[in-house]
Amino acid sequence: MAWIREHTLLAVTIVVFVFMLLPNAVILWMSFNRPVGKYDYVWNEFSLDAWRHPCANSEMCHSIGLSLQVGVVATIVATLLGTMIAFAMVRYRFKARSGVNALLFLPMAAPEVVMGATLAALFFNTVGPGALGFWTITIAHVMFCVSYVVVTVKSRLAGMDPTLERAAQDLYASPAQTFRHVTLPLVAPGIAAAALLAFALSVDDYIITVFTAGNLETFPMYVWGSVQRAYPAQIDVIGSLMLLGTMTVIALSQLVGRARTARR
Repeated sequence: MAWIREHTLLAVTIVVFVFMLLPNAVILWMSFNRPVGKYDYVWNEFSLDAWRHPCANSEMCHSIGLSLQVGVVATIVATLLGTMIAFAMVRYRFKARSGVNALLFLPMAAPEVVMGATLAALFFNTVGPGALGFWTITIAHVMFCVSYVVVTVKSRLAGMDPTLERAAQDLYASPAQTFRHVTLPLVAPGIAAAALLAFALSVDDYIITVFTAGNLETFPMYVWGSVQRAYPAQIDVIGSLMLLGTMTVIALSQLVGRARTARR
């Protein structure tokens, strides 16, 4: 019984990680499959055709490019706005502060289908249905990404030691110098994490995008349509590349953190 108690946490952790990573492993494995027919659901034989020609379907690559463009623009705008809002919420006291704090959680708490339908009604009554496209998707993504950026950056600001900024001011640093050399480097990991989260949420979103995309098709929309008409192995290739890219970014961030710690 003592051995079981000592190793229960480890066993549960391993089971959870296997449960989380197994679908990703299946996607990576099926990307090397040569499917029979239109659907890459059943293993047939090993092949590198999908990796050699990831853009065999031009529509899929176009949808990926659109998702990346929307994700980059939405991430930049949401990160800038969310960071400024987080600084205002943490560093200043104003009358509407509690109300703003409550409103920021609405995009996170509201069902996406409700938000998508509301945004569609807003765009239909302002710019018109014919204007739905890249910018309406981007505006919608910025709207729900801002909340996640604010929450992430706020947690980083709340954990900062204010005496470091006071020490810089005691050493005759100007407010701009204090922000540039002390505050910004300390908050930068939180801002970077918020930006990565916003980008992932934007690229992954389907429900809100369907209501605001018009005639355009992002990658999640393409995948959903492919499930109904065909599912090529190239979709698994793109999913595997996204997984490997994410793991690379995480590994690099860990290496950079360890290098900074070693210098100190």
